[in-house]
Amino acid sequence: MSEVFEGYERQYCEASASLTRKCTAAAALQGEKLKQKAAEIKSGIDGAEALIRKMDLEARNLQPSIRAGLLAKIREYKSDLNNLKGALKRITSGNAQQGAREELLESGMADALGVSADQRSRLLRATERQNQTTDRLRDSHRTMLETEDLGVSILHDLSQQRQSLLHAHRVLDDVDVNVGKSRRIIGGMVRTMDRNKWIISLIIAILVLAILVILYFKFVR
Repeated sequence: MSEVFEGYERQYCEASASLTRKCTAAAALQGEKLKQKAAEIKSGIDGAEALIRKMDLEARNLQPSIRAGLLAKIREYKSDLNNLKGALKRITSGNAQQGAREELLESGMADALGVSADQRSRLLRATERQNQTTDRLRDSHRTMLETEDLGVSILHDLSQQRQSLLHAHRVLDDVDVNVGKSRRIIGGMVRTMDRNKWIISLIIAILVLAILVILYFKFVR
């Protein structure tokens, strides 16, 4: 539930309770005092109507799943306010006769205010249930957000691990390439050494043969 709506609702309940007490007190008044009290009650009813309009406007800007319950509560508040208007009308219309006011105080006013009090009691219970439902929805939403944050964190960690694995794979590929190059270089060096060894052996053989030929010609001839 919107915190703005809850604020308007709390103000209305307080205003309604105050108007009920003022109507009860006004039923025992007469003359100028009654007129002043009636004007005060009328002003309070106008303020309560303004609060209901604000609640209605706020409720219509909320999500459909929440809006329906709030509009039902607003209808109850309007009915409660109509009862107060009726009570004020009966008080002011009975100003000409004190007996009528006393009868209103003892019967009609008591009934009207009893209904109003009963409606407020039901409205308060409905408001409490609505607030509990809203709290559960808020808790569910918070749990969902926490779960979403956890999922995002896990995905981020998995992404980092994937990047690490890809980096390690690239490093291994580079190592394999370097090992292959090293093998080719070493193989070339081995082949070069073998070739040089055969060349040196051939040179040594030629030198030995040349020495033998020289010795032959020197001592035999």
